Amino acid sequence: MAHRAEEDLHCPVCMEIFRDPVILPCSHSFCKNCLQSWWAEKDIRQCPLCKDVSNKKDALCNLALKNLCQTFLSERAPSARADVCYVHGEKLKLFCLQHEEPVCLVCRDSDRHKDHRFKPLDEAALQHKTELRDALRALQDKMKLFSQFKEKFHQTAEHIKVQTRLTGVQIKEGFKKLHRFLEEEEKLRLAALMEEEQQKSRVMKHKMEALKAAMVALLDTIKTTEEELRASDVSVLLKYRTIVERVQHCPPLDDPQLVPGALIDQAKHLGNLGFNIWTKMKDQVSFTPVILDPNTASPELVLSEDLTTVRCGRKRQLPENPERITGFCSVLGSEAFGSGTHSWVVCVENQSRWELGVLQESAQRKRDLWSGLWRVQLCDGKHQAISPPRTSVLLAVEELRRVRVDLDLNKKSVAFFDAETNEHLHTFTDALTGRVFPYIWTGSEVPFRILPLHIHVSTL
Repeated sequence: MAHRAEEDLHCPVCMEIFRDPVILPCSHSFCKNCLQSWWAEKDIRQCPLCKDVSNKKDALCNLALKNLCQTFLSERAPSARADVCYVHGEKLKLFCLQHEEPVCLVCRDSDRHKDHRFKPLDEAALQHKTELRDALRALQDKMKLFSQFKEKFHQTAEHIKVQTRLTGVQIKEGFKKLHRFLEEEEKLRLAALMEEEQQKSRVMKHKMEALKAAMVALLDTIKTTEEELRASDVSVLLKYRTIVERVQHCPPLDDPQLVPGALIDQAKHLGNLGFNIWTKMKDQVSFTPVILDPNTASPELVLSEDLTTVRCGRKRQLPENPERITGFCSVLGSEAFGSGTHSWVVCVENQSRWELGVLQESAQRKRDLWSGLWRVQLCDGKHQAISPPRTSVLLAVEELRRVRVDLDLNKKSVAFFDAETNEHLHTFTDALTGRVFPYIWTGSEVPFRILPLHIHVSTL
């Protein structure tokens, strides 16, 4: 009975225990590879036993039979060695290239592996191990790369915290200055209001005191006259001349009047209050047309708190973010210009080596900047104008203290001038394409500063 049950677990094609059995609509089961090999040799997909025509999609996995075969094999050889064929019990010596599995010599001669190609087991193992080692090496390299990026991400996260803390401190300091200015301005304006109130109150007090004194004198004259009028007719007639003289000699009184400007000038204190304060505030604030971007600065550069001054210093550990320029002591402006006209002045006084100009937004910041950089430089005591790829023109100027950059993207040009004499130095024309950033290079510890503009407040 057991022998009959074991025969039912054999594939009718290869006559070996089913491997990945599939079942056809006719209820016959075969190894998946055996059925595919059988159909590959036939024009019509027929059942190898009953010749019933089937579709490729009709071959469904026979899960129950697969589990039964696996159970049978595990019970048949519970302690089978890994290097022994679980079907024939022979030592595995070959590797079937079609089925990609180790086989014994009996497997090689069976119908299941008919016309298949084989390799010695050790050769196949060596080849597969080599492939796996290469794949493993690639994974290990990938892991190293991931570890490096993990460290960079951690460094970036920590730098973000540092940036947030420092920026927050500077924001608070900036608002403290503004608050102090507003508080002082508030005190001054309240003091002016109080002074006007005291002055006009004194005037009104003097007027009221004078009026009170006049009223007392007038009241005394009135009372005396009324008493004399109540006397007898003879007495009135005898004192008439005296009474008339007293009344006539009473100091003449004009009607009390409020002179113009007696009230508080509210319009002076409140009119355009915000605008007037803002006008005065221009002396407390500055506007710089180009603000430097610390996220683009080379690790050797140090920027001022207001991001308008840069100098060369000790190299710092900074994140290698995509915006940062590496390999050059350079920094870019925070804003890319894509249209219109723009101008800024840079103080280059006491600098022995510098460059300034514009860099195309599309330029590679990690390798070669020259392909998108238009600049004027001082090197070895000579001033030069340099354009891509590295075309240079010697400038007929000996010393510069301030340089003005005039960028006209409508004309695709950038011009350089001596900001003190307005002498034209050089112009690159019809060269710029796309958006550009202001560019600065310095190798000096002397601060390299972008100068603020003069602020004018006027009304039309």
